[in-house]
Amino acid sequence: MFTDTTYLPYLKHGKSRAINAENRTGEKGKGGMASSVLGKSRKGSPCLNDIAPGARVTLGEIEGPGVIRHIWITTDQKTSEKDCFLFRDIVLRMYWDGEEMPSVEVPLGDFFCCGFGTQCFVSSAPIVVAPSRGLNSYFEMPFRKSARIEIENQHVNPIPAFFYQIDYCLYEELPEKTEYFHAQWRREAITEKGRDYVILDGVKGSGTYVGTYLGLQTLERYWWGEGEVKFYIDGDTEYPTICGTGMEDYVGGSWSFAKQENGKMVEQTYSTPYLGYPYYSRHDELITNPYHNDDCPPMRSFYRFHIPDPIFFEEDLRVTVQQIGVSYKGLFERQDDVSSVAYWYQTEPHAPFPKLLPKEARWPR
Repeated sequence: MFTDTTYLPYLKHGKSRAINAENRTGEKGKGGMASSVLGKSRKGSPCLNDIAPGARVTLGEIEGPGVIRHIWITTDQKTSEKDCFLFRDIVLRMYWDGEEMPSVEVPLGDFFCCGFGTQCFVSSAPIVVAPSRGLNSYFEMPFRKSARIEIENQHVNPIPAFFYQIDYCLYEELPEKTEYFHAQWRREAITEKGRDYVILDGVKGSGTYVGTYLGLQTLERYWWGEGEVKFYIDGDTEYPTICGTGMEDYVGGSWSFAKQENGKMVEQTYSTPYLGYPYYSRHDELITNPYHNDDCPPMRSFYRFHIPDPIFFEEDLRVTVQQIGVSYKGLFERQDDVSSVAYWYQTEPHAPFPKLLPKEARWPR
């Protein structure tokens, strides 16, 4: 994955293409042809309109070899009670080389580090969320034969306007050992006490783990962030090869992210190229959904992208995080509401994903 513009002059030239609602096939010289009241090729079809409940819509279908380099999406985010979890009701899926099982299956918002059906601003290297609801991915997504990206509207209402663009390059061939991009979402509404939450499991083959998104809704009092993130690599069983020192440490923070302000402890959110804590529901300026209020347990989201420090595996991989807190009595086992997205590359074929939870089971408590 290229993350530095100094590489650009040395990249092998491909054929640059883009798919959006005005050029659904990405065909050369066929962009922006639709007519509007302003005339031909004057913003005649900038978005997909009225995507019905239950509809599965193919955003792009590409014949390879090629590499998707950027995806941009935005859509309406209503504020009525029925619309409040739209970002969890739209499912994003990606398929490589004609496979039947998706390599990516994630609620739309969570893929872009915006869990809980809401939106926050993210300024990382692979994921950027810009005002207002501009969802961007810079993960490189290679394919040899074909790529297909689709969404499914599991929302109760139609999506009145869905804007998107898929930017990619076509090449004559890809390197022999090219790995394919994968992303998977999981959730436990109440974790099991003393049992580590599973971020990713069942991965077989050779690959590279490149990122974690965590959504945490705390269900108990006191500090929640002592749980260690563990990577079980290539046959590890009881103990992992890599084990961190705590959840806030894993995302680069420390000492509860807090500062003193007017005699009170105030949590500080942040967003950097490879790690961040972009969302805390008690910060009113970040809340875009009026149904997230003080009646809800606090919601927090974090990301950690292992792009400068990838986790390599040759045979298998399992990733977990403990639910451990600390109070005036010391360490204790917690139960919280945890969701996650794992991002990784691997050789195909991949193991089947766990069945995605129904939409109601994806909503925040």
